[in-house]
Amino acid sequence: MSVPIRSVGLVAKRASAAVALARELAEWLARRGHPVLLDPVTRAAAGRADLPVLDEQAACDLIVVLGGDGTLLSVARRHAGGPPILGVNLGRLGFLTEVAREGLYPALVEILAGQFAIERRSLLEVALERADGRTSRYLALNDAVIAKTALSRIIELQVRVDDRPVSLYRADGLVISTPTGSTAYNLSAGGPVLHPLLPVAVVTPICPHTLTLRPLVVPDESVIEVTLETPTESVFLTVDGQEGDEMGHRERVRVRRHAESVLLARTGDPRSIFEGLRSKLHWGE
Repeated sequence: MSVPIRSVGLVAKRASAAVALARELAEWLARRGHPVLLDPVTRAAAGRADLPVLDEQAACDLIVVLGGDGTLLSVARRHAGGPPILGVNLGRLGFLTEVAREGLYPALVEILAGQFAIERRSLLEVALERADGRTSRYLALNDAVIAKTALSRIIELQVRVDDRPVSLYRADGLVISTPTGSTAYNLSAGGPVLHPLLPVAVVTPICPHTLTLRPLVVPDESVIEVTLETPTESVFLTVDGQEGDEMGHRERVRVRRHAESVLLARTGDPRSIFEGLRSKLHWGE
């Protein structure tokens, strides 16, 4: 992009180091004439009640997330279709966060001048359809996971794609992942690593009873339908590892691509996607 950034929203993880950095960054931006907005939690923790609140209705040109992938996931869901998001890694792996703490200010100098690229990451729209007719709706940047609790036995999940039967999965559960989330639970369950810009979703069984049931990659415009066929076990739907609810017998989860995307601000060569995989997954070592 070549359009300069003016206003900046800041979101910090609930940790002293992240909050201190948010306070420092807000002052740095203000000295350069950039209006700053803080999300309510960061605003209170940083003691900056004088700054406007960043919420779903507030308009800004860039959101900077100070924390790890978990913090970025929650911000991405709240601001789907909103401004570009720059993730600053204060955690461990940091698959989604773009820059390390030491590279924050050099990266921001480029971004504030409009010198950055945007990656559009797909979101999944996840609907849990209840037996009583209610529907709970969620957004997922990483994945939707349907899984038994630790003490439950194997469960049965009927899977259909675009209203066509796929199989009855007897397994510990099922991961429905975006390409962005392919390096998360999907990878641990034996699913493939997907390029994050592919227009697909992947359905990966967790410890399937039938070993021929392998991960399945489908177009993300497809509707994936999963029905819980087991009547007595405790089963949960979890979205991005952060929200969800318990599922009951014959209740159904429908997953499709959401109309909006998440925009991630990138400062390096697009090939850094593979550089990141090599460094974080220790390929070639």
